[in-house]
Amino acid sequence: MDLKSKRDVFLKMNNAIITCNKCRLCKGRKNAVVGEGNINAKIVFVGEAPGAEEDKQGRPFVGRSGMFLNDLMRKCGFKRTDVWIGNIIKCRPPENRDPMVDEVRACRPYLDRQLDLINPKMVVTLGRFALEYFLPKEKISEVHGRPLRAKSRIIFPLYHPAAALRNEAIRKIMNNDFKAISDVLKKDIKNIPFPKSMEADASSDQLSLF
Repeated sequence: MDLKSKRDVFLKMNNAIITCNKCRLCKGRKNAVVGEGNINAKIVFVGEAPGAEEDKQGRPFVGRSGMFLNDLMRKCGFKRTDVWIGNIIKCRPPENRDPMVDEVRACRPYLDRQLDLINPKMVVTLGRFALEYFLPKEKISEVHGRPLRAKSRIIFPLYHPAAALRNEAIRKIMNNDFKAISDVLKKDIKNIPFPKSMEADASSDQLSLF
């Protein structure tokens, strides 16, 4: 698909997300947060859900967590325009509560289609919920900062920036983990290990998460 056609598809999908009423979250939102960035990016960052500032502006990671994420990217030589950033949930849950199963299910076709179109080499998951979306049997405390293979993509789990803002120890861990992204991106996908929970099915069609 050429760039113009891809942009047209994204525009139509963004309009669908903005007007979406598939779950209860549409009732309380100010703005749906469709995601933004380079639609040909090799790296995609996926978080949990919009917060208050994101809901206000209609953009992902623009609050305090976003400022910290921007700082991490800048230190490692990335710009927001180099990557694509989004969330598994497109509308803010009330009081920033955890997303519910049916809400994730309702939003899933949007994110899955966005990833299909972008076709990144690496998906950097930010936080527990984003990790569980791609690798539901893995625990972030055990796999953070370790690249894992999911069919044709690298999943690179990180703690959520909000957790780093609350906890200095996690902040240091996240700073260290983030530095590995550039080196991991250069690796051949064949040299990235499958999660232990998937090793038995590594050659099976059941492995397809995308």
